[in-house]
Amino acid sequence: GKSHVIKLEDSRLAKIVRRCRDLPGYELFQYVDQTGSPASVSSNDVNDYLREIAGAEFTAKDFRTWAGTVLAARAFQEFKRFSTKMEAKRNIVEAVEAVARMLGNTPAICRRCYVHPVILDTYLDGTLVKRLRKCAEQKLARDIKSLRPEEAAVLMLLQGSLKSRP
Repeated sequence: GKSHVIKLEDSRLAKIVRRCRDLPGYELFQYVDQTGSPASVSSNDVNDYLREIAGAEFTAKDFRTWAGTVLAARAFQEFKRFSTKMEAKRNIVEAVEAVARMLGNTPAICRRCYVHPVILDTYLDGTLVKRLRKCAEQKLARDIKSLRPEEAAVLMLLQGSLKSRP
């Protein structure tokens, strides 16, 4: 329900979006089906496609949650060490607001649905930055080539939190 203004600099992508926009109807993302009629791209279509190419049960929400979690971890690394719980909570509000802007969500939805609680918990207990740094160093040893360094560190942090659960 939020309006978005997005600037496209990729001319190929801009051309595709322009062609979609020029199709009759209200929805931007649509295509011409086998009968020649415009058909909207639904969230089911997107999720079916993601499941097909991933070969596993993934949805768009999984990708948004991953993005929100990595963005939050990165945002927390920008803050100086906090000295009080009140300061930490203010930093959490600020970081979640920044992630919400990037994802195009409200901060409440972003915090509840798109930032993994381990990121918030380890920030609050003061260990997030140290643990991410340690994971990043281990990542270099493991050489997770398919992920950016900050993603690999977040993945390893989350995996470590799963192992430490009873």
